[in-house]
Amino acid sequence: MTEKLLIPSIEKRLTGLIEVSRRAMREGEMREKSNLKPTVTISREFGCEAYPTAEKLKTLLEAKSGEPWALVDRTLIDEVAKHHDLAASILHNLGQRPRWLDDMLSTLSPRWHNEREHFQLLAQQIVAIASGGNAIIVGLGAAIVTQSMKNCHHFRIFASQEFKTASVAARASVSRAEAVEMIERRQKSREKFVRDFLNKDINDIHSFHLLFNNDRNSADSMAETMSSYLFHRD
Repeated sequence: MTEKLLIPSIEKRLTGLIEVSRRAMREGEMREKSNLKPTVTISREFGCEAYPTAEKLKTLLEAKSGEPWALVDRTLIDEVAKHHDLAASILHNLGQRPRWLDDMLSTLSPRWHNEREHFQLLAQQIVAIASGGNAIIVGLGAAIVTQSMKNCHHFRIFASQEFKTASVAARASVSRAEAVEMIERRQKSREKFVRDFLNKDINDIHSFHLLFNNDRNSADSMAETMSSYLFHRD
């Protein structure tokens, strides 16, 4: 229950995703590669300020682009998946999965059974959203899943144990001991997810365009740097 305090409201994010989907439908499903809209993935060690950064980044990007942006995470994906008609409409409008995704999914170990099928669906949803552009995807192994997509820009946030403990304790209203336990459990779970399904190390710095030390960079400054990178890159 306390971990939900670290995640922004689902209703606001769902509205944003629907708005981006509708705009994509109006503009047409197929876009030339040169006109692909950018997508941002934010990977983080558990306890870092990914959501405050993502929310600030969304505000900055909408102001600069004059277009809506969607903030996406696992909770939002799960909510969309509960409503088949809504999911079909959103994913169809945003984009189609490339051929390489099917090749990647075919390599998953058959021992996963239901988990394997769930991840296949998750990866397809991530790629559809990322290919539609104007999306900020937090977690979900999205940096790895979309690594081959030219319109995707990957950022990683890390921090000291002291910073993460203090941040989680304050934001989730738990004791420092509870915060430490939560950080260790969730971080191990995230690393295992990426390692088991994608055979990758989410901590590998070579997967990212920029790295941020949360001890020395506030959520606002990280968001501003990400925004500047997207709009002023070569």
